[in-house]
Amino acid sequence: MLVCSALAVQSGIAADAPKGPVNTGRLAATSTKANPLLAASRLPYGFPEFDKIRNEHFAPAFEIGLKQHSAEIRQIAENKVSPSFENTIVALERSGRLLTRVESIFSNLTATNTNPVLEQLSVELAPKLSAHQDQITLNGKLFERIAALYQQREQLGLDAESLRLLERYYTDFVRAGAKLNAEQKEKLKSLNSQLATLGTRFSQNVLKETNASALVVDTREELKGLSDSEIQTAAATAKSRGLDGKFVIPLMNTTGQPLLATLENRQTRQRLYEASVNRGSHGGSFDNRQVAIDLAKLRAERAQLLGYPNYAAYGLQSETAKTPEAVNNMLGQLAPAAVKNARAEAAELQKLIDAQQGGFQLAAWDWAYYTEQLRKARYAFDDSQLRPYFELNNVLENGVFFAATKLYGITFKERKDLPVYHPSVRVYEISDRDGKPMALFIADMYARDSKRGGAWMNSYAEQADLFGYKPIIANHLNIPQPPAGEATLLTMDEVRTAFHEFGHALHGLFSKVRYPRFSGTNVPRDFVEYPSQVNEMWATWPEVLTNYAKHYQSGQVIPQNLLDKVSAASRFNQGFATTEYIAASLLDQRWHQISADAIPSDALAFEQQALKQMGADFAPVPPRYRTTYFSHIFGGGYSAGYYAYLWSEVLDADTVEWFKENGGLTRKNGDWFREKLLSRGGSIDPMESFRQFRGRDPKIQPLLERRGLQ
Repeated sequence: MLVCSALAVQSGIAADAPKGPVNTGRLAATSTKANPLLAASRLPYGFPEFDKIRNEHFAPAFEIGLKQHSAEIRQIAENKVSPSFENTIVALERSGRLLTRVESIFSNLTATNTNPVLEQLSVELAPKLSAHQDQITLNGKLFERIAALYQQREQLGLDAESLRLLERYYTDFVRAGAKLNAEQKEKLKSLNSQLATLGTRFSQNVLKETNASALVVDTREELKGLSDSEIQTAAATAKSRGLDGKFVIPLMNTTGQPLLATLENRQTRQRLYEASVNRGSHGGSFDNRQVAIDLAKLRAERAQLLGYPNYAAYGLQSETAKTPEAVNNMLGQLAPAAVKNARAEAAELQKLIDAQQGGFQLAAWDWAYYTEQLRKARYAFDDSQLRPYFELNNVLENGVFFAATKLYGITFKERKDLPVYHPSVRVYEISDRDGKPMALFIADMYARDSKRGGAWMNSYAEQADLFGYKPIIANHLNIPQPPAGEATLLTMDEVRTAFHEFGHALHGLFSKVRYPRFSGTNVPRDFVEYPSQVNEMWATWPEVLTNYAKHYQSGQVIPQNLLDKVSAASRFNQGFATTEYIAASLLDQRWHQISADAIPSDALAFEQQALKQMGADFAPVPPRYRTTYFSHIFGGGYSAGYYAYLWSEVLDADTVEWFKENGGLTRKNGDWFREKLLSRGGSIDPMESFRQFRGRDPKIQPLLERRGLQ
């Protein structure tokens, strides 16, 4: 495939990583004999041979993969035979298979189980992979062949997917700078190399700073409100870091931290919140303030070089939103109502504080704690009552998998014979509705220091009829692992996240396309979240919920009266949830809608001013991510695209209405959604795919009703 996605590798430090300086030059010189990365795995589905792969295998594998791919590109570009769809476009799709395999394994491992060797190699690889990508997209002879085919595309007799592939290649090359002159191309190469290096640095800083900023607590009394299990976990974490007798609370990657909801000690809450919100902005080697500024500047310069007024205009052109104005319009419509709701919620929380004679004004570190109290008072339940019914294995196998079986007819069988990269990882084989094996699914559920924060889906192999590939899909969560022998009990948010990520997995599993370029989740960023958000609906669907929500000790099904309370509280705290998300989305747009000559010199001052100008500077509700740890936009693939979750939620809410109107959890409904949408990948225009599924354009009303923003 053409694109190398290792340009923004996420990574960190493993507890068992080798110590001392790393010489990757020495690693590159290691013998390539018996390197398991250099040949396709013999395991089922080509599953990676994790038990054989070592750090020293990657550098030589990348070196050989890059050389092979470069040779393949030269052969295509310098072909003396006139360009045809097969000898140019299909040949490009077939090229780089070794590099794609190596990069897939490497980027996934650096995100899930990294170490200093892989981190250093990531830094060295970033500019090399960027240069390699430029070598392809800025190849004049290659573009001439693509352009010649594009000009005569209507006369080539191509089927719809092949025609779309040709059009995408042409557009991708143009957007990558193929029409620039020689001097401009050299400038672009320099910008791309710098961006690749800085993106890797930003991501590594976030993980290192998150690990380093974990809150250290001296006494058990300061943790009052936490369960015995949570306190034991904090003690065990401290011991693992050489802090016997103390307690350590690791940070999650969002601004808000889960334990803020239950910590009774206000000073501890404040310390935990400030440890989170100050990440990457208080000096030291992991400070990301200047890195963010430099990334914004380089992106703006790159966009300007390519003929766009700013990076958002460049990035959004290939999304379904198309323009910054469209995104601004959507966020502008929703922001005032969201902030108004958040202020009303804050007033209710302040009344509760005053009634308890707290003697202070509501602050950001108080919100979750008093929200749980208000929820309990208003609906007679809190999240702690739910957790005993949300045991991880039940949620996964009797919830997530059960819903997929009911909807799509697929079945799951755990494979314990395949090697994994960490002992907590599990692998399942999935069989299709006809009983034939169709894919492998990797479940990596637990947090660890060597794993980046958040939750995500990735693939080790993408479906493509061109190669006969079957998918290998992975889901990653960051659930705190309890002490040995204790059950893993989830929060409601973690349950929803498990269903959400499996929605991404279904998008990859059900892909039925010919070309890798269109497989599974290879769709516009503001469409990719849509199927995953739809899958969240089954987390609280009665038939599914009663199948997995069983008390981890007694096996009792979650009581109906508790379910009724959960349903009644579904819109509770939506002002906060919508405001924190919109604030982050607006911040993303602000960073990427500025021109190259208007880049700020102070990242935090710019952030504060931007939120104020956009009416989203409500102190008790900070952005879900602040600039210095906003990995989605500075270290990942969501730059100028964080709005995508809300944009996709418009489609999601409308689709949920369709399922409800048509009988809910049925094979007929699942098969229709699979056929018209999940299987298409990027092979047709995504909004046309939605129209074929829904029978019309999406409506925003269901979203407004869901979030209480009418």
